[in-house]
Amino acid sequence: MRAMSGASDTMTVLEALETLGLRPGATPDDVARAFRATVKTAHPDHGGEARRLRRIVEAYRLLEAGRAPSTIPPRPERPVEDRLEITPAEALRGGERSVSLPDGRLRPTTLPAGLRPGDKVRLDGVLLTVFVRGEDGVLVDRDHLHLTVAASPALLRDGGRLEVQTPTGPRMVWVSREAGARGLVRVPNEGLPARGRHGRGDLFVRLQPDASRYESPARAKRRRFGAAWAA
Repeated sequence: MRAMSGASDTMTVLEALETLGLRPGATPDDVARAFRATVKTAHPDHGGEARRLRRIVEAYRLLEAGRAPSTIPPRPERPVEDRLEITPAEALRGGERSVSLPDGRLRPTTLPAGLRPGDKVRLDGVLLTVFVRGEDGVLVDRDHLHLTVAASPALLRDGGRLEVQTPTGPRMVWVSREAGARGLVRVPNEGLPARGRHGRGDLFVRLQPDASRYESPARAKRRRFGAAWAA
């Protein structure tokens, strides 16, 4: 078993980093801050152990002895990561488009249907994280598609059929009285298509009361009277 109080060459740089709770690539400032924090908790006056304190001091001396941080192994290189911003329509259907890479290059590519927020796409060695921006009142949340549409008070009260404009075209949605009262309709399997480990999503239609489509009782009475008179 290695003696804990031996010379600093009995400890490797990686062991010294672990002792101070650091990772490869730590800077001298990181080392100093970590030493101050750990030495307080390890000091016998604060309930610590003398052996652990000696270990911490040994690690600090090693990292400050000139062999570090220049000899501290650097963090492994990671691929350059940037954001790929797409529309809800592209998330639904995919399609052809040019993607701007971080170095300014434009790369023509084919986007697959069903890309989710947070998915990764690799182009020319660059790892892009998918972000789906909202557009024309349409939002993508995980597997699901969210729309906000105007609805008349009569529809919210009595229910009925409502035409909704989706990124793939108009769609007729049935609004029950319960859904009208909630102001929310859920249409199963009309969200993003299934892709990989993701199942097919749902369509959520939020119903926004539209006062401009409200017909007061007096106005309705006048309309009926006018229709009857014209007949």
